[in-house]
Amino acid sequence: MSTAKSASSAPKVLVVDDDSDIVELLEYNLIKEGYSVVTASNGKKAIEIAKTFIPDLILLDIMMPQLDGIETGRILRSNPEIKNTYILFLTARSEEYSEVAAFDVGADDYITKPIKPRALMSRINALFRREAQKAESGDQIDILDLTINRKNYTVTQGSEKSIVLPKKEFELLFFLAQTPNKVFNRDELLQKIWGADIYVLERTVDVHIRKLREKLGDRYIKTLKGVGYMFSNEQE
Repeated sequence: MSTAKSASSAPKVLVVDDDSDIVELLEYNLIKEGYSVVTASNGKKAIEIAKTFIPDLILLDIMMPQLDGIETGRILRSNPEIKNTYILFLTARSEEYSEVAAFDVGADDYITKPIKPRALMSRINALFRREAQKAESGDQIDILDLTINRKNYTVTQGSEKSIVLPKKEFELLFFLAQTPNKVFNRDELLQKIWGADIYVLERTVDVHIRKLREKLGDRYIKTLKGVGYMFSNEQE
């Protein structure tokens, strides 16, 4: 593990890869961009480090010994302390099932090696810019029996039930609930939630909608076949 010295206000990044050359390359470029960086050579170390480091972003390789990136990501996402942390998967594998598996465990982006440092830094900077823009807008939506609070990324259902959502699931729910009964197609949702500079499969939206329905129930987000999704505010 290595740690970079930087201002305490700098966003914190955890780099996880068993390839020391890639780790060194990423660490150098991230520090150059002003980020605070800690590294880990495998998934088990990353999980332990994340508990105390509480990163704002994790760059996570998929193909690693001991514990692969998908399972590492699943375990990391189960920690409430880092539920709002961005996770970007790095992999030499380009098969569609790998990408779907990554988003299924809560990935925010998926980047295929070989890594182009300037392009990667641009995507990372864009993530944090969008985060800052969201913070300037409204913080809470009260709709039906849901209270959706973006200031602390919480969802309360009814008077007591608190639901923990990964960042992208939360953002998707918040976006749809802002304009109830308006239908958005997959392309629109990908642009709004993931951004124009991030390439992901259309199926990524379907995966996140399915996960939201599993946690909240089917009454809130409706599917219009061949069109898209909407948040319905009709009482049952």
